[in-house]
Amino acid sequence: MIPLWLKLAWTLPAIAILAIYWRRYGPGNLLWFSDIALILSIPALWLESPLLASVAAVLVLVPEAAWNIGFFGRLLTGCRLGGIVDYMFESDRPRLLKAMSLFHVPLPVLLVWLVWQLGYDARALPAAIALTWLVIPATRLLTRPERNVNWVFGPVQHREMVHPALFVAFLMLAVPLVFHLPAHLLLDHAFG
Repeated sequence: MIPLWLKLAWTLPAIAILAIYWRRYGPGNLLWFSDIALILSIPALWLESPLLASVAAVLVLVPEAAWNIGFFGRLLTGCRLGGIVDYMFESDRPRLLKAMSLFHVPLPVLLVWLVWQLGYDARALPAAIALTWLVIPATRLLTRPERNVNWVFGPVQHREMVHPALFVAFLMLAVPLVFHLPAHLLLDHAFG
């Protein structure tokens, strides 16, 4: 169902991006939900798995939409629409790394297309929640505060205000409610 050229055209750059990120930032960087979705997209393509495609889409459809709105909004208007894409406009960041981060543009398109082609698997919501409940505490334990992967260390200016365990618990509830549930409802309605 999925053409071989698409599988190769997506997989080869995705593996290169993930390898460079691993080398440059360490394995903890691959705990970003967008990187997890990028990883999941590879077997979803090759196995033509509705479940893997659906889980990846539920994980990142909402934040990837925000990333794209922030990026293209700032690119076109010069206005900052939130801090999620600030790194893309830092002059001291290497251009190659910024170019690699452009995978955020086609990722949600690919995932929605895959779900459209393969069908939406409603088991994606509980699977995404379970994955989130594993990833958030692991991210807190395995990454450094200055990287703030998945924002598990909270906003820099307010880190002392909330106990770390409470903030992790908050994220474990908020991420599924704010990101996963809306994506599930949209995908289930459109392709379920």
